[in-house]
Amino acid sequence: MTFRHDGHARIGIETKTGIVPLDELVPGAPDTMLGVIDAGEALLSKARQALSEGKARPVAGEVRLMAPVPVPRANVMCVGKNYYEHAAEFEGSGFDSSSGGQNIPEVPIFFTKVPGSVIGPDDEIDGSLDTDGTLDYEGELTLVIGKEGRRIPPEKAYEHIFGYTIINDVTARATQQRHKQWFLGKSFDTFCPMGPAIVTADEIPDPTVMQLQTRVNGELRQNVSVKDLIFDIPTMIAAASHGMTLRPGDLIATGTPAGVGIGFKPPKYLKAGDVVDVTIEPIGTLTNRVA
Repeated sequence: MTFRHDGHARIGIETKTGIVPLDELVPGAPDTMLGVIDAGEALLSKARQALSEGKARPVAGEVRLMAPVPVPRANVMCVGKNYYEHAAEFEGSGFDSSSGGQNIPEVPIFFTKVPGSVIGPDDEIDGSLDTDGTLDYEGELTLVIGKEGRRIPPEKAYEHIFGYTIINDVTARATQQRHKQWFLGKSFDTFCPMGPAIVTADEIPDPTVMQLQTRVNGELRQNVSVKDLIFDIPTMIAAASHGMTLRPGDLIATGTPAGVGIGFKPPKYLKAGDVVDVTIEPIGTLTNRVA
């Protein structure tokens, strides 16, 4: 986790007794998540060893979680229309101006969100930025790349994953439709809530068993197994890296299931005061309120 304590951002490991500062387990450890990802398995092994030796001392006092990667090095990569029911839902909504009438894509559809759109758990989504009143949510499992690679074969894909986190791909639907592409409507400030943590890949040997659930004001809107992805994780990594080098710290949001606001008739857009919870265990729950 990236957390703020006594006015300083720090890296910590969540344990049963609380958040343990990484630099107390491993003196001289990087003080940013990108530095931790760069350090890789060598650093994680030292941290595991220190934990097994009982050196864990949870931080005392008030702690505020931040996005695990508060400022990504590059745009957050996202895959669109990657669950069967959502692909049909989006096509039927009238907001998919890029589909050409194709419900199920033949290859993964990629778009990006700018680093400046990232916020952390319990930070507020600025709904006033969507002046059309078409604010929507999209809960998504997100891959954190840990090993550089280009033209990564599907059978090697999992070797390049550092861990997993959650992103809410907040979207201004009218902007998305008006500009006939997805970048602008998904990159407004505060439109990329991320967190609450990164669970390292060794803790989730089979990510397809995870369940994604999104609630708005406590109402269950999205509920799907990761195994229902149209394009699975190895396929996404192979496609993204075909002609582009993936680097440590890159983030790939894997797509959202059915149940987004535009899928309802009439649409259930977010409004000021709404609270969105996206849960994927064992990662946890990402909670954000619309301001």
